[in-house]
Amino acid sequence: MERPRRELLRLAAGAAVLPLMPRTARAQAYPSRPITMVVPFPPGGPTDTIARILVERMRATLGQPIIIENVGGAGGSIGVGRVARAMPDGYTIGIGNSSSHVFNGALYALPYDLLADFEPVALLSSQPAVIVARKDLPAENLTEFIAWLKANSDKASQGSPGVGTASHVWGAFFQKQTGTRYQFVTYRGAGPAMQDLVARQIDFMIDTPSTSLPQVRAGAIKAFAVATDHRIEAAPDIPTVAEAGLPGFDFSFWQGLWVPKGTPKDIVTELHRLIVEGLATTDVKDKLAAMAYVPIGNSPEQCEAFFKDEMTKWGKVIKDAGLKAE
Repeated sequence: MERPRRELLRLAAGAAVLPLMPRTARAQAYPSRPITMVVPFPPGGPTDTIARILVERMRATLGQPIIIENVGGAGGSIGVGRVARAMPDGYTIGIGNSSSHVFNGALYALPYDLLADFEPVALLSSQPAVIVARKDLPAENLTEFIAWLKANSDKASQGSPGVGTASHVWGAFFQKQTGTRYQFVTYRGAGPAMQDLVARQIDFMIDTPSTSLPQVRAGAIKAFAVATDHRIEAAPDIPTVAEAGLPGFDFSFWQGLWVPKGTPKDIVTELHRLIVEGLATTDVKDKLAAMAYVPIGNSPEQCEAFFKDEMTKWGKVIKDAGLKAE
């Protein structure tokens, strides 16, 4: 009788281990085929550029191809939806930014839930906005500029890449914080808007450093402040908004990485490890610094908490301003 009992115990112990075997095997095998990274914008923009910088590093570490798929349209919501509908197996991952994963939730009736349908992997990078103006605008600092806007209420103009874009939402926040009113002039991108600012067809922009700083350095436009709590390395002579007299107007334009909800925890952990290692390399840091981006690489839990705070903050700004997607 003892031998059969020992045999049953052995089989029971083996059965208890069996449910763990597929998970262990999956973690060891991942990835066993190419991964698709969905960029919810056309090629060439800042989020696409950051995706390509990271993918180059990740390919070398993984030993598997990572294919970038640009799925633009509807402010990024089409590409984000592509990730939401994908199999949660780690072979479809999505990069996004403030616009695609926060602002769109308040601007569009989305066919997915930005909180419930995704697992955050990490925040990748961030850069502050820069308040810049045409070269001949009669103000030499942010305080004088705000006074000029109040004196030219409903006549002054801010350029933006479109309704509901980061620049437009930042402008609505700026109006609220300063008690000013002015016209928004929308363009098909930040490039055409910057061209008109240099040509003095519009008065100012609240823009990213990667677009603005080359023109500031060339003397084609002037900069009043960076919307952050510390000066940026790429332009240490530009004061922060607090130093310039507008505390509380600090924020950033950021990028993050997500996977579909239900993706196994071990795969999320592996992707997070790859991201953190990549962001720590000198090559990646130098490439991001050249675009005035700061690498982050925080934990999935920290990313989720940050994400929720951003949705609360900017959702209220968008609602109060009555912004609607075109």
